[in-house]
Amino acid sequence: MKTVLNEVHRQHFPKGELYGGELVVPFERPERWDIIVEQLNSMEMADFVDPDPLDMETVQKIHDADFLRFLATAWDMWAEENYAGEALPTVIPARRMQQREPDHIDGKLGYFCMAIETAITSGTWVAACASAAVAQTGQRLVSGGEASAFALCRPPGHHAARDLYGGYCFLNNAAIAAQGFLDAGASRVAVLDVDFHHGNGTQDIFYDRSDVLFASLHGDPRTAFPHFLGFADETGKGEGEGFNVNYPMPSGTDFQTWGNALDDACARIDAYAPDAVVVSLGVDTYKDDPISFFRLESENFSTYGARIAKLARPTLFVMEGGYAVEEIGTNTVNVLEGFERA
Repeated sequence: MKTVLNEVHRQHFPKGELYGGELVVPFERPERWDIIVEQLNSMEMADFVDPDPLDMETVQKIHDADFLRFLATAWDMWAEENYAGEALPTVIPARRMQQREPDHIDGKLGYFCMAIETAITSGTWVAACASAAVAQTGQRLVSGGEASAFALCRPPGHHAARDLYGGYCFLNNAAIAAQGFLDAGASRVAVLDVDFHHGNGTQDIFYDRSDVLFASLHGDPRTAFPHFLGFADETGKGEGEGFNVNYPMPSGTDFQTWGNALDDACARIDAYAPDAVVVSLGVDTYKDDPISFFRLESENFSTYGARIAKLARPTLFVMEGGYAVEEIGTNTVNVLEGFERA
């Protein structure tokens, strides 16, 4: 399996994120990428590919034009105010407030964010575009005949909605890849999100569409980020009714329960008969992940990689979360190896 990756992701590394009322070293940091690459090398799976330049035409089908303009200019606007720190929102348009884009960067940050822990830095836009290019190149490999590929994206993407960033995400890499498959001739694409956190951004993007089936296994939003999407009764709307499937699960969920949900999601994907599958691969379902509460063991990742392989569809894995840094390489590569061995 080819892995698409590049080093541009390092240009995005905020000094801190808001967590528990403190500024802490971000859980989403370059070290995660490094350890996955080390594990791919150690398992002799280092078939690395550089990404092609990003095709913005596909990105523009996923994200609103005003949002893309904001991301491209946010740091320059922030710097023009001579602020000493990194760009974090301080006010958001809450209930009964006007949903109008402000002129000042402080207001723009709040208008376009869905979670205020995520900072924008001088290199964020470049890194986000490079990450989307990694996903897009992986999609092109699979559309071109590869049975599977791994897009080692950083920053991740599944929390980025049509016009919102947050949860460490700026451009929705998995959604861009799914749209790329459709643009390349696919009639239907399934997105399977196995990250601990609900893929609220991906749901938002495809919620009223029937050409993409979205299935997400995640922590119950009553107790887990992002809190305001991911309930089981969210099934799509309009043309998309029935093509959005959520599997919220409680704290302490073990692999047997999680695996049953995966089996059901895979059965739905089989029935949908997609031309390609995009897997939003977050490994923060691991038992020792610092910001999650499922109980999967490292060997379980190999097992579910093999289960995904039984779909027998062209498959692109797109890297999302996973914050138990010492184990992220093992858990990620276990999924890929389990898939390939099956």
